Amino acid sequence: MAILVTGCAGFIGSHLTEKLLLSGEQVVGIDMLTPYYPVERKRKNLEILRKHQSFRFVEGNLNQMDIASLLNNITVIYHLAGQPGVRLSWGKDFDEYVDHNIRATQRLLEAVKNISLQKLVYASSSSVYGNVDRDILTETDVPTPFSPYGVTKLAGEHLVNSYRANFGVPVTSLRFFTVFGPRQRPDMAFQRVVEALINGNEFVVYGDGTQVRDFTYVEDIVNGCIAAANRGRAGEVYNLGGTNLASLNDALNLLQEIAGKKLNIKYIEKQSGDVSKTRANISKAQSDLQYQPHISLAEGLKRQFLYQSSLTK
Repeated sequence: MAILVTGCAGFIGSHLTEKLLLSGEQVVGIDMLTPYYPVERKRKNLEILRKHQSFRFVEGNLNQMDIASLLNNITVIYHLAGQPGVRLSWGKDFDEYVDHNIRATQRLLEAVKNISLQKLVYASSSSVYGNVDRDILTETDVPTPFSPYGVTKLAGEHLVNSYRANFGVPVTSLRFFTVFGPRQRPDMAFQRVVEALINGNEFVVYGDGTQVRDFTYVEDIVNGCIAAANRGRAGEVYNLGGTNLASLNDALNLLQEIAGKKLNIKYIEKQSGDVSKTRANISKAQSDLQYQPHISLAEGLKRQFLYQSSLTK
């Protein structure tokens, strides 16, 4: 028996795959190594995974490859592959989001619809909720995406549930809330802050920094993914947040304290698609999945800073 992880070389995917391998699982990982950010970063993640004999890597595009040929003995699938990022999802780049977030998901579902699976875990996003004026976001809230990226992730949720209803694919969807930690994508805020602190560069903030996020450490997200495969109810969607509610300015202050350095911050106009606040109600995940995030924002940022600093020595 084995586990399939799509997007295994990415930020969250590499952490999830590593945790599964350390737990003694056989893992097949798929990644097309897209140039959304420098591919060398993904190759470094793969170096960690390839140290395990129970890991098999397949480089390829879900829209083009023969997925069915990789499904022998697969019992659980974590579908994390996709085109990330809100700001680049507008205009001509939207085609990339349709290809990687919608078409690729549909092709995967077509390949698995007639096989016996324990669970397919679909990685969605808090971006599906949109820029709503609510203090806390619950899975029963009607999604109103505020960006094309959010639209594609919500489309993925609808797709997986269509295949569950029609073909019995045992799918559980997870809405991730602002994940951070070591190996974070270079376009994400904390990664850029850490690099600016290390190198003495200017850090650009889109907006005034008062935007609030429910920051979730990657280890907590990984534990939530595994819990969803083991305990998640088919057809359900769960929020995975970290209970680390803070503004971007609060997080910047923490990172400056951790680094012992002053950050050169430049505030510019807010970007289209950026929401003002996200906060997850995780009571459903706590009840069904026994999900309980335990890494604080301060501790998580310290780990991320130390990890990134170690790479520059």
